[in-house]
Amino acid sequence: MRFLHTSITVADIDASIAFYTGALGLEFERRRKIPENKAEIAFVRDPLSDARVELTHWEEKPHIEAGEQLDHLAFQTDDLDAFLATARSQGVRVAKEPYRLVGGTSRIAFILDPDNVWIEVIERKDA
Repeated sequence: MRFLHTSITVADIDASIAFYTGALGLEFERRRKIPENKAEIAFVRDPLSDARVELTHWEEKPHIEAGEQLDHLAFQTDDLDAFLATARSQGVRVAKEPYRLVGGTSRIAFILDPDNVWIEVIERKDA
């Protein structure tokens, strides 16, 4: 497993990109709409550590309540099915079974930590 990014929910994706790149010096990587989730995401990267933040704007969520900002943590695995089998044997709860986003090449699934924090597990064999 390799840690990939932390995703936070943002009210205004343009303002958030400006903040993270301007005030914090992160580098803009990419941005795209996810129509099936009614969302738009953008990634910014710390050039020193290579850590990434995914900024997630939900089209149907115009207001964010305190405590709703953390969306998920993301990790990479080479074999999603094997990872999920091991996780299930340890009592880990699977929130979303493996699937692909439209136009995506990676398979993803979501598990829950003991406090119901969503953790995205992305199958990528190329890295």
